[in-house]
This record gives sequence, C-alpha cells and structure tokens, in this order.
Amino acid sequence: MSDLTKFTLSEAKEGLIKKSFSACELTQAYLRQTEKGRDLNAYVLETPEIALEQAKACDDRLARGEQARLMEGIPIGIKDLFCTQGIRTTAGSKILENYIPPYESTITEKLKAAGAVTLGKLNMDEFAMGSSNLTSAFGPVTSPWKIRDDARQFVPGGSSGGSATVVAAGMAVAATGTDTGGSIRQPAAFTGIVGLKPTYGRCSRWGIVAFASSLDQAGPMTRTVRDCAVMMEAMAGFDPRDATSVDLPVPSYESSLTGNIKGLCVGIPREYRVEGMNPEIEQLWSKGIEWMKSAGAEIVDISLPHTKYALPVYYILAPAEASSNLARYDGVRYGLRVPGDTLEDMYEKTRSAGFGKEVKRRIMMGTYVLSAGYYDAYYLKAQKIRRLITRDFQEAYKKVDLILTPTTPNAAFAIGEEPKDPVTMYMNDVLTVPANLAGLPALSVPAGLTGEGMPLGLQVIAPAFEEERILNAGYLIENAAEFSNQVKELRKVS
Repeated sequence: MSDLTKFTLSEAKEGLIKKSFSACELTQAYLRQTEKGRDLNAYVLETPEIALEQAKACDDRLARGEQARLMEGIPIGIKDLFCTQGIRTTAGSKILENYIPPYESTITEKLKAAGAVTLGKLNMDEFAMGSSNLTSAFGPVTSPWKIRDDARQFVPGGSSGGSATVVAAGMAVAATGTDTGGSIRQPAAFTGIVGLKPTYGRCSRWGIVAFASSLDQAGPMTRTVRDCAVMMEAMAGFDPRDATSVDLPVPSYESSLTGNIKGLCVGIPREYRVEGMNPEIEQLWSKGIEWMKSAGAEIVDISLPHTKYALPVYYILAPAEASSNLARYDGVRYGLRVPGDTLEDMYEKTRSAGFGKEVKRRIMMGTYVLSAGYYDAYYLKAQKIRRLITRDFQEAYKKVDLILTPTTPNAAFAIGEEPKDPVTMYMNDVLTVPANLAGLPALSVPAGLTGEGMPLGLQVIAPAFEEERILNAGYLIENAAEFSNQVKELRKVS
C-alpha cells in the first residue's frame, strides 16, 4: 500500500469510499507520522485513542453502506484555541495549562458531525498573539521546510504554526486555524499550504478562546484548494450561540472550482508594494497577474489609500479587545491560581506567572488605549480609520471582482534570526491585516519558492461572503503554479 499520508483530503476520501484502505489504517498512518515528526513540537496533546475510536465508527458507517459525510474518516489536527469537551485546551498559555473545557466549540462539533477524526491539539502562539509560533508556553514549533545544506531551523509562522506544520509535514490531512490579523494565511504562505480566512461571521466563534472578538475568525488549513473548499463547507454555517454569526445558506464550495475566471476584473492595489518587500515576492506577484490575465481576467490598478494605517489601527484595536477578553483569567474561576496575601495580590501573581511576555505587552497596550485619558485619542480614532479602510474596499469592489496581492512581504525566517523589535515583528502582518479589519474573506495559495527553496504565497481577497469566488481564483493559481507542497522528509530537530 502506498504512503497514505501523501493523499490529499479528496484523494483520501475517495480511497475510503472505494475501500482501498480503512479509516483506521489511514489514522494509524498519520499517528505513525506524528510520532516521527514529534521533534517539530506541533502537537501539544496527541489523542490517538480518541482518533482510532472515531475512525472505527467511520469504518462501521461505511460498512453499513451509509453515505460518506463531507469529512468521513479524515484525520485532522485542532488548533489548541478551540475548546474540546473533556480534552485539555490551553490556548498555548501556562495560565490554561491544565484547563479541560466542559463544552465543545461549534467548529469542532461540526467537524466531528461531518466525520472528521481528531488526532490531537496543535501548538500555537500564546492566545494567538504572534507571527512566528515562538510565543507558545510549550515551546516553539519548527517548520518542516529546510534549505539544502543549511542547519538552520525555520519558523512556520503564527499564530496557527502548529496547524501549518502538521499539514505541511503530513502529520494531518488538514487542520483548523484562526485568523485575527493573518494567523491562517501567513503560516500557510510560510509552509507551502492553502489557508482560508472566511468572511467575519461565516464560521462560528462559539467555543474559541477569544483574542480580539471583532477580528477573530476560524478557517481551514489544507494541502490543496479543493481540500479547503470541502473543509470550509463542513465548518461554515449559522450558529445561534454566536451573536456575530450570519444566517446564510452554505453553498457547495467544491462545486465552484472550475478555474474559469474569464471576464472577472482583478484589482492590483498599489499600496501593497510595501517598503522592504522581498524582490522574489514581487516577481511572484507579477507571475500571478500574468496567470490571471492569461485566463481571461482583466487586470486593473487600484488604490486602497488607508492601507498604510491598517497595521497601527490593528495594534490599537486588537490589544484593546485582548485586554478586555483576558481579564477573565484572574485565578478565581478556572486556570492557574497563584496564592497571594490579598485578592489583588493573587490577581497580580497569577497573571504575572500565567501570561507570557507578548501577551503581557498587548494587555498593557490595550489597557493604555482604553484608559480615560487616551480612549478618544487612540481607540476611538482607530475605530474611525477602520471604517475608512472598510470603505476603501467597498469602493474598490464597485470596479473589481477580486484583489490579488502577496500574502507576506518575506519568506519564513530562521529561529534565532527573528526581529527583536516587536514593531518590526508586527510587520509580518502588514499585507494580511486589512482583510481582517474589513471582515473580508481572503485566501493564501502557495505559488512559488525563493531561490533558496522556501515557500511563497499569493493572496486573493474578495467581497464579503464571496468565498466561492476566491476559492475558484485560488484553484486557477494553484493549477498555474504547479506548486509541490510535499515536504520530502521530516527534519530531525537537534
């Protein structure tokens, strides 16, 4: 039997239906691969017994002749930001190191109902705050990608770095991610996989540990655009428990994958040619433009004039929301508790010991901009500029159907070579943040390699709830790029 971990989601599902292999055999292959790649530190909790039990249930269902569900027997990883009933959920933080939720997130509930097999919980930047997966309380995740004859280890991006790594390394067929400012798309670009941030409200946030509630959105991370379409259909849908969930029908996203974009108008925003962008990414962007033009799309230069304010706006609003959301971790109700002489002392000691450096930094930033003397000057002004950024996109979509940009201004950097200045590190999100602020769907598709052999991605952004359109455009890019996202071997981390 061929290596089962090489199959895409669609290929694995077809093999299961044809009974070329069983869900248990498929799951066992991924459990072996997970053990082989343990040094990458992508899983914070492996759940092999649960996975095999779920796989057996899928086999029994198929043996009875029942129709295969969307994710029938497909082994996936779950970012450790999604609450899983009876299974530890940490959000990558020491403060939730031993937290076991009494309830299940809507997304994991829907995936299980669709037949998915859960291999375990995935490492991530603490509370989803980071662009490298270096801020996790459980240690950094290492990318499976490497440069020939180069001993350096590379970051997988963040915050969904564990999710990106397991998909790229063949340690899961697919994985869940969350995207607040680029945390699905940036790691997808760094590791050569597909990552979709859906429209805000398309996928339920209920049961996801909150970072910034007006920005957080769950989405799929997969090997191919087709896989992404299938998983997206399983994840999307209205949830009455989430006040921001939108009640719209869920289409068959896979049916939209024709690769036909003839007649569409594609906008190229001049503001996305940011200072310091890797020239190889600019060249790849030009290639992407040519691929779309050759497919019959009209290419139009556009302006999104308030883009230059997107990053500072994000780093006012997101920390402000985080400071409010993380106030619940006080050592009283759940999570870590460090005893103190007074209630205030206990709060201080618990939060000091439980939160990492980056989380503390963002809580302090957020508390500052929400304080009485600075609320109008910073937070309120940032909200107004956010509205202008949204309006820029609305005006652009009166002229164009899609927007094409690079996903990141640079390829993955080596561990130990990351920017030491937090503001410079935040620049990793410069091309992804605007879509979050506007609540728009955006897709990262692997489209090429640097001269050294590291992955690069292109980003497609569409109007709200036009996931079908970006998936189809991504499908075209994927076919034109002919990118091979199979990591040939798992690297041993010394």
